[in-house]
Amino acid sequence: MALGDLMASRLVHSSSSPSPSTAAPPAPLPNHHHNHVTDDLPVANGPEPRNGLEPAEVDKPAPVTYLPQVMVLCEQRHEGIDEAAAAAAGPSTSGLVSKWRPKDRMKTGCVALVLCLNISVDPPDVIKISPCARMECWIDPFSMAPPKALANIGKTLHSQYERWQPKARYKLQLDPTVEEVKKLCNTCRKYARSERVLFHYNGHGVPKPTTNGEIWVFNKSYTQYIPLPITDLDSWLKTPSIYVFDCSAAGIIVKAFLERLDWSSSSSSSSQKDCILLAACEAHQTLPQSAEFPADVFTACLTTPIKMALHWFCKRSLLRGSMDRSLIDQIPGRQNDRKTLLGELNWIFTAITDTIAWNVLPHDLFQRLFRQDLLVASLFRNFLLAERIMRSANCSPISYPLLPPTHQHHMWDAWDMAAEICLSKLPQLIADPNAEFQPSPFFTEQLTAFEVWLDHGSQDKKPPEQLPIVLQVLLSQSHRFRALVLLGRFLDMGPWAVDLALSVGIFPYVLKLLQTSAMELRQILVFIWTKILSLDKSCQVDLVKDGGHTYFIRFLDSLDAYPEQRAMAAFVLAVIVDGHRTGQEACIHAGLIDVCLRHLQPENPHDAQTEPLLLQWLCLCLGKLWEDFSEAQSLGLQSNAPEILIYLLSEPQPEVRASAVFALGNLLDMGSTSSNGVDDDSDDDEKVKAEINVVRSLLQVSSDGSPLVRCEVAIALTRFALGHNKHLKSVAAEYWKPQTNSLLKSPPSLANISSPNNVYSPNNIRQGSSGLASHIGPVLRVGSDSSATCRDGRVSTSSPIATSSIMHGSPQSDDSSQHSDSGILLRENASNGGLSYTRSRPADSVIYSQYISTMCSVAKDPYPRSAISALSASQVRSGHFAAGFAAGSVRIFDVRSPDRLIYMARPHAPRMEKVVGIGFQPGLDPYKIVSASQAGDIQFLDVRRAAEPYLTIEAHRGSLTALAVHRHAPVVASGSAKQMIKVFSLEGEQLTIIRYQPSFMGQRIGSVNCLSFHPYKSLLAAGAGDNALVSIYAEENYK
Repeated sequence: MALGDLMASRLVHSSSSPSPSTAAPPAPLPNHHHNHVTDDLPVANGPEPRNGLEPAEVDKPAPVTYLPQVMVLCEQRHEGIDEAAAAAAGPSTSGLVSKWRPKDRMKTGCVALVLCLNISVDPPDVIKISPCARMECWIDPFSMAPPKALANIGKTLHSQYERWQPKARYKLQLDPTVEEVKKLCNTCRKYARSERVLFHYNGHGVPKPTTNGEIWVFNKSYTQYIPLPITDLDSWLKTPSIYVFDCSAAGIIVKAFLERLDWSSSSSSSSQKDCILLAACEAHQTLPQSAEFPADVFTACLTTPIKMALHWFCKRSLLRGSMDRSLIDQIPGRQNDRKTLLGELNWIFTAITDTIAWNVLPHDLFQRLFRQDLLVASLFRNFLLAERIMRSANCSPISYPLLPPTHQHHMWDAWDMAAEICLSKLPQLIADPNAEFQPSPFFTEQLTAFEVWLDHGSQDKKPPEQLPIVLQVLLSQSHRFRALVLLGRFLDMGPWAVDLALSVGIFPYVLKLLQTSAMELRQILVFIWTKILSLDKSCQVDLVKDGGHTYFIRFLDSLDAYPEQRAMAAFVLAVIVDGHRTGQEACIHAGLIDVCLRHLQPENPHDAQTEPLLLQWLCLCLGKLWEDFSEAQSLGLQSNAPEILIYLLSEPQPEVRASAVFALGNLLDMGSTSSNGVDDDSDDDEKVKAEINVVRSLLQVSSDGSPLVRCEVAIALTRFALGHNKHLKSVAAEYWKPQTNSLLKSPPSLANISSPNNVYSPNNIRQGSSGLASHIGPVLRVGSDSSATCRDGRVSTSSPIATSSIMHGSPQSDDSSQHSDSGILLRENASNGGLSYTRSRPADSVIYSQYISTMCSVAKDPYPRSAISALSASQVRSGHFAAGFAAGSVRIFDVRSPDRLIYMARPHAPRMEKVVGIGFQPGLDPYKIVSASQAGDIQFLDVRRAAEPYLTIEAHRGSLTALAVHRHAPVVASGSAKQMIKVFSLEGEQLTIIRYQPSFMGQRIGSVNCLSFHPYKSLLAAGAGDNALVSIYAEENYK
């Protein structure tokens, strides 16, 4: 499948309803979306029936013609109501973010190499066999004079370590005394400062450690062995540190170290020391003496793993009879060049050891040992090899932290295969240096194994063990595209998959790939970054630091990608600028505003509509770019952004309209408050004029049919109030004057909105949209039916806006302000004692008046963010439909009525469970409805009897999931998640029950999630979510 088809297939189902939660990875929407205005309508008594349900109409004959059945709540935006309600309650604290990043990146800054070989003199407690292991750092110490051999061995060990950490400082001591070791340790700690120090000890020429964990060094004349307490060594090197002990009975040293660490942690309140130990064998073991191995086999595994692994494998391979082992030392290539044989072997070895560690270690330990420090990671990869090789000689290396056994892991078989292929090619490559190098099939085979897992795996199954190999494959240009596509498929499985990929270390690789110019990688990289940022917003800092934002801006501006893919780029950019001033500034300088505006408007008015998902995220990106950033707001106004965005307010998709409102709202400057509490509104005429035009457009959509749009409008208008409160005061104050022909009807008082002690001051709200949203509820409730009562065009004293604190600034309480009918505001200038006169422009005064009137209407919105969970259209009365809400309320609407709402009740109170089913009762009576809640109760209501139900059925116990009302027959059915269906008459009598039968021949029924009656026959269809089956039931006499 082509990449474009792959991406399009993922999102094609979202094109008709681009909800942020389904059309794109879960993204940080505008912050105030997480604070919803609660549904606090009065429920004691429902409103009197009116409009289409007047008492006078009761006796009118109802029309006999039934309306056709319609499907409702069937789009993707209507799914996940429970999840949306949970999100409204606040941010989740059980997320996956924050664990994948290494807590502290560290580097080994200094390496101390201590060799106690005493060549030609055997220790008194060692009895050597003949022939015996002799090689030290692949050098035979008896092939030259002892001093020269010692110097060469030390120099070689230095170069072997330097291959893994070339930037560290190296200090070498050969056959030292205690004082020389002390000086060495102090010097290394001084150079390393807070970085890690590595201490490598080779004790092949001294006795085994003492029972107290003391290691041996020499006196100055080399006539005695001097013990060095491990406590002294630890006090000199301090922390962080890593120790490598290559000697017999090295486990004794590890035991002594652990006892010291336990004592230090119990006697000190400071945190435990960062100490890592690698030892060649356990306390009762002796190093291998077979001539098959080098004498320092542990050091050879740690510093030259490829050479050691091939030498060990060669004797066990089928090629051992025909293979010249000396060729192993002539393997062509460099370790860091993956296009050579040696480089490819090192690459495969790294991938295999990482995979073994990833699959056997806890993720936090894997992060510490394999991702925090490059040298430590290399040593622990090589330690896994040491365990495999030395266990074959009955010697068990140990470490702290302790690792589980890995010497029999099945991935070693893949290494043996790669090693055997290498050895089979080696003679030809050495004989003909110009021979073409054929890459190993290892990575291709592992990618195929990963693809097989993707076809059959899931979150409930074991994670794919090839994930670290996929990371390594990204380094190869030949395998990169396939690896990225497979990685994208894996990330698409959910946040758990993204967290796993980040934990294994994918982040720096995909960040580096943003610097590539390969066209074929653009789409999949954008998709992968969409998934990453949907899980962890903090990656925005890394993207801006490395200039990655320009990559997504270029992709967004390209026309050769699918709109869904460009929408992902817009999402990524929206996260980059979300609450990140550095990101906002970087994207401003990169021209993001012009790019977004250019793609928001079609080049030809007759062109087909732009993909709604792209429109939605372009608007959200612009809104986040302008949010609380005055420079960006000014650039947006200068770029004619309002005119372009206003055009989108008539789009058919509510998500697009809401996103456009969000962007327009963030163009409005909330102003500022000076230190003395005086409003500092902008007097820029052009800016004020532009903002007035924006508000004029927002006022026109304040009664939009979507609660999502209305909520955004309310928040945007509140931003306008904060930025223009000085002008709004004068207009609002006109209302308080006793005028019989006042144009304003019960507006809320905004006089004290900028008071320093008011929770609605700009300083408190400007902290972000989330803060704005947390205050919008109380602001909007002013003037609502539940908090204020209007009489004769005035607000009663029981209203919150009539209190002394809110009334400050009105003519009744503010002696420093005088108002006249001409609209001139006289304010005393506190700074010079004079009077300043501010005349509102007539056009502005009209807008301000309209604004206050609209805010009153918005404040009375009974369901600004209530989630509709059930809908039913009347089959008798055209234009009537009933709605059930997630908060447990039931409402009936008449589309012909100006007020729309004609009935409201809370029949399921005091429980606040979601209404899962609602319907008009069978027959020609349009006044009776049935409502079922998730709590298990079914309520029968007559709208002519106010809000109280006339019949209640306790059908299920907290597990009701579906309700069906027959169109003609007097029956209703309810389904339960507990594998049960009940059928009732309209009088509440239970007619039948369908349940799961555990017997052998009994009927089976799944967890019911939907029910539906045949419109004319006595047939009931039930759908079960756990087995994806639909069952049809009929009465006994049905034919």
